[in-house]
Amino acid sequence: MIKHTRQKGIALAISLAFMTVACGDDTSSTTATTDKGSTTTQAAFEAGSTMARIKEAGTINVGVKFDQPGFGLKNPTTGEVEGFDVEMAKLIVAAIDPDVEIKFVEAVSKNREPFLQDGTVDMVVATFTINDTRKQVIDFAGPYFVAQQDIMVKADDDSITSVDDLNGAKVCTVKGSTSETNLLAKAPSAEVTLFDTYSQCAEAMTDDRVVAVTTDNTILAGLVDTSDGAFKLVEAPFSDEPYGIGVKKDDDAFRDFINDLLEETFDNGDWASAFESTLGQIGLKTPESPTVDRYTETPPAPPTTAAAN
Repeated sequence: MIKHTRQKGIALAISLAFMTVACGDDTSSTTATTDKGSTTTQAAFEAGSTMARIKEAGTINVGVKFDQPGFGLKNPTTGEVEGFDVEMAKLIVAAIDPDVEIKFVEAVSKNREPFLQDGTVDMVVATFTINDTRKQVIDFAGPYFVAQQDIMVKADDDSITSVDDLNGAKVCTVKGSTSETNLLAKAPSAEVTLFDTYSQCAEAMTDDRVVAVTTDNTILAGLVDTSDGAFKLVEAPFSDEPYGIGVKKDDDAFRDFINDLLEETFDNGDWASAFESTLGQIGLKTPESPTVDRYTETPPAPPTTAAAN
């Protein structure tokens, strides 16, 4: 959990001193006393908006990864899902209503778009790379983080020092990911093994079915951290991967709400606190916060299909 005291600001700005001022059922508005003692009027949630629906229902379904240390990992002891993506989801939901219950749903790379399209989840926060292909069918808030694709090998393997060395090598990544697309573009003769999760790739490297795993450096850092010294990061990045928060296509109000909230967390320290309490615990230094991309039009579909991490 985030321990930074400023985290309370978002929740307090909504949860304290609730008072309805709107007529009928069209909108709802609240007044709140902030942690600095000032009183503000909160923006109304328009009837029919995703925020109003979630607040009324008292629950939200959020797609996250369950197998990625540092981002989204289901704790085998407590059963709770933990990580940076989880903490960012909590900040967003607290800004809607701190009493809303979050139900975390496992979202592997290949099912994130379908889950948004069919309503299985209300949003996806799952190392979800923003790209033009995905913008054809869903929308993104963010980015809230920018990773770089890198390579993981066994700790005693010095034969792979760059993406070029993956040509002819047995390499693992995940189905439906930009990692696969980037790998084939940069090392076209690599022998690629595909699984549903990166933990399966780590298992394949453990028993020598593959010699390397490639995906975002932050995901790999989590796998290295939990490998008890068996793996290492090559530290030869070859792509940028901007992570966004997936929402249903054309839900502009929800996307704008999340973008506003992200910018607030960048400014007030909550974003940095979320990073330090999760990814920071596996040795990653807190980076500069990214710049939100408030794109207004769906870009043209690219000529080839590319998925997202």
